[in-house]
Amino acid sequence: MIKRSNLRRPTVPLGGAARPSRIRRDPVPVASPKKKPVQAYPTEREVWTVVIGVVLFALAITVITVGTSNYIN
Repeated sequence: MIKRSNLRRPTVPLGGAARPSRIRRDPVPVASPKKKPVQAYPTEREVWTVVIGVVLFALAITVITVGTSNYIN
């Protein structure tokens, strides 16, 4: 087993006057103006956007299929 060393530093006395905290804190936030609520698109507009997107995608796939089939045959 190892023996403990007798060479220790002397302890520091913890006393004295208490100082106030020097931690910086965030400033109090200023009241911001009220924001307008976000409005969602109407349901009908959303549906038409999806329908147009699907039709355009199908048209693009059809054009690619027909275009490649002309070169294969």
